Amino acid sequence: MTDPVADLLTRIRNAIMAGHKIVEAPASNLKKEIARILFEKGYILSYKVIDGENPQGVLKIALKYNPKSKKPAINSIKRISRPGLRKYIGVDEMPRVLNGLGVAIISTSKGLMTDKEARKEKIGGEVLCYVY
Repeated sequence: MTDPVADLLTRIRNAIMAGHKIVEAPASNLKKEIARILFEKGYILSYKVIDGENPQGVLKIALKYNPKSKKPAINSIKRISRPGLRKYIGVDEMPRVLNGLGVAIISTSKGLMTDKEARKEKIGGEVLCYVY
């Protein structure tokens, strides 16, 4: 596998389309940080890393749905920067996803953060994905 972040996003997207409650993916520090941001912004219920038979462990993500309408909290999750074409942005061209209603996850020199946090810190970086 050449792009583990795209694999995680695709697993989440497929689980939402199938109506699953839990997604499992191989764990890594980058994937844990992406799950942390999704949890903090209210897109998922919870996440945890289980050390098991794999040397790296398994990342389990509990997806969030509306209790009445059964609609998922994540409408779209899209990979922006990929190994074949990296997308770097400065603080002045920071993207606004869905006019501020969505979240762009940015990889900066100070770690992973959302577009709003990166704007506040006045720091640019690599745009990993858009979530809304």
